[in-house]
Amino acid sequence: MSIPRILLVDHPSRSTRSLAESLEREGFEVSLTDEAELAVRLLREDDVQVVLGEIHLGGDSLLAEALRLPEGPPVILFDDFASVSVALDSLRSSAFDTLSRPVSDEQVLLTVRRALEHKSLRAENRRLRGMVGECFELGPLKSRDARMGSIFETLAAVADSRATVLIQGESGTGKTVLARALHERSARSTGPFVVVNCGALPGSLLESELFGHTRGAFTGAVKDRQGKFEAADGGTILLDEIGTASHELQVKLLRVIEEGKFERVGESHTRTADVRIIAATNANLLQEVEQGHFRADLYYRIHVVAIEVPPLRDRPGDVSLLAQRFLATYARTHGRPVQSLEPAALGQLLAHPWPGNVRQLENTIERAVLLASGPTLASSDLWPGGALTAEAAPAPGVPRLEELPLGPLKDVLGVAERWMIERALEAHAGNRQLTARTLGVNRTTLFNKMRKYNLLSTPAVRDGRADRPGDAGAA
Repeated sequence: MSIPRILLVDHPSRSTRSLAESLEREGFEVSLTDEAELAVRLLREDDVQVVLGEIHLGGDSLLAEALRLPEGPPVILFDDFASVSVALDSLRSSAFDTLSRPVSDEQVLLTVRRALEHKSLRAENRRLRGMVGECFELGPLKSRDARMGSIFETLAAVADSRATVLIQGESGTGKTVLARALHERSARSTGPFVVVNCGALPGSLLESELFGHTRGAFTGAVKDRQGKFEAADGGTILLDEIGTASHELQVKLLRVIEEGKFERVGESHTRTADVRIIAATNANLLQEVEQGHFRADLYYRIHVVAIEVPPLRDRPGDVSLLAQRFLATYARTHGRPVQSLEPAALGQLLAHPWPGNVRQLENTIERAVLLASGPTLASSDLWPGGALTAEAAPAPGVPRLEELPLGPLKDVLGVAERWMIERALEAHAGNRQLTARTLGVNRTTLFNKMRKYNLLSTPAVRDGRADRPGDAGAA
């Protein structure tokens, strides 16, 4: 059994060194640093089991990275509670635990062991569900993908907190649906859920849309009007495509997040609103920050809890699940007698790259239900013309469902599993750590499956490019 690794992020002091020594005496391996950026890199690259961090020393970035990882470690924060703010409350509520200083080494050790037990139980729960083929669920949402399961667990864990959540992912992956599920899981579920598409309006109109305006504030403002923040009071507001907001508006959004205060356009009276903020984007916000297009302070405020929604092409297990759900929904909505998919049609759905993600799949199924001539959807219903278009053609090497040989179910599933592992290894040049993260498994599981399918001698692995220096052959 490997030695559990603890990442200790704290200012150098006698008490910090004493804690590190106590942890090592108890059989832990400790990585100690006071640099937040280095801590995030270690968390991303090393097999960290638990994070211990000073709340004022990169606590937001540590939490964001830990929650983003498929099997991220629990985060325990140290805090003297000397300062009180909404932002710090969000951090405390999102962490596994917060320890008030001064705290004894014994209390820290006890909390670390509880965190490890919690992590182990979560991993075992995911493993058992995978063995019996059960779905991960968050309210009405279901998925067979382990990464979506981790996302559901994260959202359920922070649902009743005030933590700001950032949902990132390609267009059509279901960011709005996840935001609504988070709202409905929270204590604010009886309050309003308000969605604002920040990319649909120019900056001046967007400010009025969010904060409201007074009569005469601008041409066309014939009466006072409340904004979306006031409309969402007591509930949740989703700021979709937040990366398109102007710098001036970003300053005002930062103030609302930190203080809950704002003014209507054309008014000096300060108003307040009790609103849970969720932000969504299909852009790389960190890159936008580096290029000066998005404010760093706002980025870190909305990045308290950040999740990355994988595209549909990377979670093929969800294609059939979603297709069956959409089929049942639209057959009922449109009064059609469609009940199932032909195996060949399902095989083509699994092979399609789905550049438009879940939204494209939903539209495809709805159209097919309307065009279907019988109780079973055929390929000709899915793809008018009776054949796959170039865009819909299977990628080279993808097994067609109808071409799989009859035999034990575990052997048939193994064909798809081997292909998915090969695809992920190729995409990451043989890097096992990145491959495991993409597939939603740990490196030991990946290593065992690579050995099972004789994939340890793939060119990238054989040439020594599988992992970082020193990781060759590790699992």
